[in-house]
Amino acid sequence: MIDLKKLQKDIYQNKIDKKFNVTDVSMEFLLTYEELSEAYRAYHKKLPDVGEELADVAIYLLGLSEILNIDLENEILKKVEKNKNRIYKRLNGVNTRVKD
Repeated sequence: MIDLKKLQKDIYQNKIDKKFNVTDVSMEFLLTYEELSEAYRAYHKKLPDVGEELADVAIYLLGLSEILNIDLENEILKKVEKNKNRIYKRLNGVNTRVKD
């Protein structure tokens, strides 16, 4: 199993070592969005690098989480549990959350 906490710190350290941005949070959000866009483009065009592009998205998310001092592993686990307990109902053809 991957240790996301360690991976998050390793990704941040790589950013430091390579002199990548670690201070401009807005830029990191934009770069993360750009990577997601590249992943979608690869998927849409049926290119073989969809997995690599998704990895880039995850790397940016983990790096951004470390910059913001957010334990992403913990946040993911809490959110998965929260999602399990939500109740949805199909309304007008759309899954709609009716209870948290």
